[in-house]
Amino acid sequence: MINYNLFIDNIFEKWSPDKQTILEKTQKILDYYMRTPEVYENSCLANQDYESVAFDFLFCDSSKTHEINREYRGKDYPADIITFAVFADSEDEEKFVLDMEINLGEIIIGLDRVIDEAGKKEIDKETELLFLISHGIMHLLGFDHQTEKDFQFVVTHQKKALESIGIIYDKI
Repeated sequence: MINYNLFIDNIFEKWSPDKQTILEKTQKILDYYMRTPEVYENSCLANQDYESVAFDFLFCDSSKTHEINREYRGKDYPADIITFAVFADSEDEEKFVLDMEINLGEIIIGLDRVIDEAGKKEIDKETELLFLISHGIMHLLGFDHQTEKDFQFVVTHQKKALESIGIIYDKI
C-alpha cells in the first residue's frame, strides 16, 4: 500500500475548493494511475523503492501563473496549469528517495482560469479542477504530450481516472 502525502496551498481569494474533497479525489485519481499497468510501468515511479509519494498544489490566479511562467519557464502568458515535475524531470543520478518517500513536485493551478473554462464548457468548476489535477499528475509521473500519440495516451487516461471517481469528462 502506497501512502500519499498531498498538500494544498490556496492563495486565490475568490474560490476556496473544499480541500478534503479535492485531496480524497486526488488520491483516487492517483490510485487509478498506480494500478494501471500502462501508466505505472511507464511512469517515473516504476522500478523505484518507496513507500509514499508526495506533491504539492498551489491554487492561485492567472496573474501568478503568468509570473511563474515568465520567471521559470521563459513563457510570457498566464497558464491554467503549470507542473514542476521534480522527480520525473531529474536525471537518474539526481533522483532521490528520502525516508522512503518520493516527492514528485508541484502542480500550480489558476483557479480564475478554471472558473472561466468551466463556464465556457458549461460544467461545474470542481469537475474542471479535477480534470486539470488529473492532467498535472500525469506530468508529475513523467508523461508529456509533444506528439499526437502521447496526447491521446494522456487524455485517455485522464478520462479513465476521472471515470474512476464518477466523472464523465467529454469537453476536450
